[in-house]
Amino acid sequence: MPKHQKLVASENDVRIEVDENAGELEDSEGEEDLPPKRREKNWRIPNMKPWLAETDDEGANVPDEEDEDDGEGSPAGKRGKRGRKGPGAANRKARDKRKDKKKKDGDDGSDEDEDDITEEELDKLKEAVEEKKKLIATIRNKPWKMKQKLEVLKDAQQFVEKFEGALGKGKGKKFYAYKIMMLKKWMKFQRDFENFRTACIPWEMKIKEIESHFGSSVASYFIFLRWMYGINMILFGLTFGLVMVPEALMGKPHGSIPRKTVPRAEQPSAMNFATLYDFSGFAQYSVLFYGYYNSQRTIGWLQFRLPLSYLLVGIGTIAYSFMVVIRTMAKNANDDGGGDDNSFNFSWKMYTSWDFLIGNPETADNKFASITTSFKESILEEQENRKEENIHLVRFLRVLANFLVMCTLAGSGYLIYFVVRRSQQFALEGYENYGWWERNEVNTVMSLLGMFCPTMFDVVSGLENYHPRIALRWQLGRIFALFLGNLYTFLIALMDEINLKRQEEKVVQHNMTMWYANLFNASYSENSTGAPFVVDPSDVPRGPCWETMVGQEFVRLTVNDIMTTYVTILTGDFLQAVFVRFFNYCWCWDLEYGWPSYCEFDISGNVLGLIFNQGMIWMGSFYAPCLPAINVFRLHTSMYLQCWAVMCCDVPHARVFKASRSNNFYMAMLLFILFLAMLPVIYTIVSIPPSFDCGPFSGKQRMYEVIQETLDNDFPAWFAKVFGYASNPGLILPFILLMVMSIYYLNATSKGYQAAILELKKKLQSQAEENKKRSKKAAEKAAEIAAEAQEASKDNSPGGGPNKNENPGAGPKGKNLEVPPRIAVTKPPPTKGPPKPS
Repeated sequence: MPKHQKLVASENDVRIEVDENAGELEDSEGEEDLPPKRREKNWRIPNMKPWLAETDDEGANVPDEEDEDDGEGSPAGKRGKRGRKGPGAANRKARDKRKDKKKKDGDDGSDEDEDDITEEELDKLKEAVEEKKKLIATIRNKPWKMKQKLEVLKDAQQFVEKFEGALGKGKGKKFYAYKIMMLKKWMKFQRDFENFRTACIPWEMKIKEIESHFGSSVASYFIFLRWMYGINMILFGLTFGLVMVPEALMGKPHGSIPRKTVPRAEQPSAMNFATLYDFSGFAQYSVLFYGYYNSQRTIGWLQFRLPLSYLLVGIGTIAYSFMVVIRTMAKNANDDGGGDDNSFNFSWKMYTSWDFLIGNPETADNKFASITTSFKESILEEQENRKEENIHLVRFLRVLANFLVMCTLAGSGYLIYFVVRRSQQFALEGYENYGWWERNEVNTVMSLLGMFCPTMFDVVSGLENYHPRIALRWQLGRIFALFLGNLYTFLIALMDEINLKRQEEKVVQHNMTMWYANLFNASYSENSTGAPFVVDPSDVPRGPCWETMVGQEFVRLTVNDIMTTYVTILTGDFLQAVFVRFFNYCWCWDLEYGWPSYCEFDISGNVLGLIFNQGMIWMGSFYAPCLPAINVFRLHTSMYLQCWAVMCCDVPHARVFKASRSNNFYMAMLLFILFLAMLPVIYTIVSIPPSFDCGPFSGKQRMYEVIQETLDNDFPAWFAKVFGYASNPGLILPFILLMVMSIYYLNATSKGYQAAILELKKKLQSQAEENKKRSKKAAEKAAEIAAEAQEASKDNSPGGGPNKNENPGAGPKGKNLEVPPRIAVTKPPPTKGPPKPS
């Protein structure tokens, strides 16, 4: 006989298989549902209900299976040996055969006779499983002790695992159990994959640690830096995979043609450190810059169309950046459309901030610091909302601050224009006659202005007495205007230099024609056999490549900006923190709370530095494909260096404020500078002729002519005709007008929805206030009733007052106070503690 026996219930029969080690029945619930013959054997069944019983493949659908093992002296054997030879022997043999057949079928995994659960029991089982699932989902909201929660959760999970597979019936039961099992495995896989994806987010723990100690405003900068890092990785992949690698692998090798060869006059110093740091010499004649690329239409055995790829990658990087920035802004706007955070703000923070799943002490410390910082932010928000000011004095100070800012912006723009014009004079006279400062004057002046002007703006902003968040936006706007003015002043000066280079090109082109004619005449006169005269590519004269010159300027500006940022962090924040830390004990005043004190993280300057640097990348990557790679290196190292500087050298802001839930203000400035960075690139592609002897577009009147060349040579004639019609301004202008009208309509619709949402919020708030008033009135009325009940109980006491049989209240109020008040007064208080689950 098998050791483990179970109960299986069906509509016509109840099958009982007895466990040899089973104890007596503790709870005989459900005994009345069994037939009288089975009620005698129910004492050996554990505490089980028929609708919760499990099926067993080894059991048989036979009522009297225990009689098979009855011996001569068994209680069932008044029959004894005669019972085995009587008229029921044939039935017992048939049962034995059926049992053996069942065992064989069970060994083969068949479940043909498992349809033993009635519809009523199945419904009860479904209800029980659903209740347990709801309990598992809401166990965290129960006001119980943690030990009790864990016990109830464990029991509920075991119950669901045990009986969820029995919700199927018959042949579909096994498939249902398999489906449930696969669903659980899929949910577990999704949870593990989500955890893995979260763990793969770069620098997530660093940013969380910074947020816990310095607040969400400082953390927003590092989140923005990480987002910029991802964008530049995509740009680097496009330029490296579709421009630089094809030219290096399939193009002509270095030194084969003049544009890929260092001139003989520059070869002695081509590998010097100063030359390479200036991105001249071998760096200039490499895949890092525009002038190295050949104008051959197809290269390599793949027939790769490099000029077309160069143009499409340059336009595609800008288009991709537009798409990503606008999509991120839309996503942040959707995420920012939540509910009202102003109701019971401090109560929510007090009772719901802590995370009870934290198991790491360091994480607990970070969470504690984060909650403390969050309270500081909320307290400052409340103080700023209640602050009263002298409006006339505030207006005067704000006008004065803006006047000082405008003077600073105008002075910085004039200084940059003056320095660039000086550098053009130095270039005409030759940099060999000047030192390091004259060669790097423009980049150094722009870096110094970007370093000191934001500090001045920060001092001036103290006069305005704005809220910290509004002050940050004004600061960002001013630094943005500074950087933008400096950048466009730099571009205007570069355009003057480009015009000078183009004038020089005409002279060089005429001189090269004469040189080739003289070379041909000399080679013909010296070589009467007609053999070709070979000239070394380094001896061939070449014209000034203005595209490479522009790319070099942007690369130098980016590298100088990187060096200035790192030196500022090391010599500014770190050395100041070391001085304050170790000289505070022997100084005349308290250095930590007085001057100079520890540094605060400059959010506005760092954010605008990122945006300004990214604008240079977008603007210069068309002329220097190496710029995205340099920017990826800059962002990668900046994350580690600035995270270290913040945690090691800086202190939280004196006025900690909460950053906006979305970074749309940063994104709006980034979108604006992307638009402004696109204009010079599109202007050079459409309007300025390319250099005649360098770059992939040499020999063409305009850069975009490579598209028409590809259509004529590689596409059918009808396609070129369709493309020509589609690019007709008569179709493009109406299409742009339609887009503008669509944007206006969608914007108006969005504003209407926002107004409706605000109206609904007001209605909900007024409804909540009305409900509060009603609850307060109900509480006051209940208090009055309780007071009257107490007075009525005193009047009805045995010592005095009216008789019990008399009605103390003549109206309905007295009728309601007859019996319930006495029960309410004499009822003992309830026991404390969480309610036990049912």
